Amino acid sequence: MRYLLFFLLAVNVLFGGAAATDMSPYGVDPRHYMKIRILDQRSLSYPNIDGNHFFGISDLAYDPKKKRLYLVSDQRGKLFAFQARFGKKIEEFKPIYAVKLVGRGGKAFRRWRRDSEGMTLDRKGRLLISFEGRPKIGRFDTKGRMRQEFRLPPKLLNAKNYRSRNKSLESVALHPKYGLLTASEWPLKRDSAKDQTIYSLSGKEWHFKAEPDTSSAVVAMEVMDDGNILVLERAYSGFRNPVVITLKKVWLKGCRKRGKRKRVCRSEVLAKFSSADGWHIDNFEGLARVGKNRYVMVSDDNDNFFQRTLLVYFEVVE
Repeated sequence: MRYLLFFLLAVNVLFGGAAATDMSPYGVDPRHYMKIRILDQRSLSYPNIDGNHFFGISDLAYDPKKKRLYLVSDQRGKLFAFQARFGKKIEEFKPIYAVKLVGRGGKAFRRWRRDSEGMTLDRKGRLLISFEGRPKIGRFDTKGRMRQEFRLPPKLLNAKNYRSRNKSLESVALHPKYGLLTASEWPLKRDSAKDQTIYSLSGKEWHFKAEPDTSSAVVAMEVMDDGNILVLERAYSGFRNPVVITLKKVWLKGCRKRGKRKRVCRSEVLAKFSSADGWHIDNFEGLARVGKNRYVMVSDDNDNFFQRTLLVYFEVVE
């Protein structure tokens, strides 16, 4: 059985594509799991696209007008564009092109400035991408050139405020009322390890509790149809411990102050996947809305032969 698995993995690496897969454990119906319905699951493997190695996907964004899904890699700062249509299942998924992210002058980013982590689209179809290392958020055209760098609130601009250089601006979303939103992977140094925050660039903040799982971190977020936020959390604390992925809804209104503490927003777990329960999950890091109550999430394979780039298409059914 082990040799068969290695053979199938090797075939997928050599020939590539979006192969059907199933990450659910035996006896679990993914079409009716907690408060989501999994509609389709694919394992993505492409030797290269336009000469660019396809790996390390950290986030994605969907343009419903062009039927185009953009995926960004956090290793070497690359952007991949796919033609994609979503219906009852993933009806179309094929690569179009790949480019490297570059600065406003067309020059490549230095190594410690190209750690692209979060991504979304603005109303004109331009890409908004957040970075770790030196924290920043930029507006990019769909060919990967930065056109504008946004001004961050002072507490987010200073890299010393983060728990590490690799735990900064992991996610970004665009809200119709509050504008550009972002969150750090782990809370800032001055905050409790379980007190997470969503920041607007105008200075407004929303606070919510991270999951109790060890090292649970915010890795992606998306604006839901009702204006609240869908948050993707990942917990990983070592090879011997389970990987836990959580989809959580955070309400932006009605946040209540608890004593002298910050106003804490209501949150609810919509789905939780743990490798300890038999879920064949991977390092999920990206999230994008693709239709009414419908989303995709993607995993980062870390350029590791034994990991996969999983694309999961699901519907929220609260």
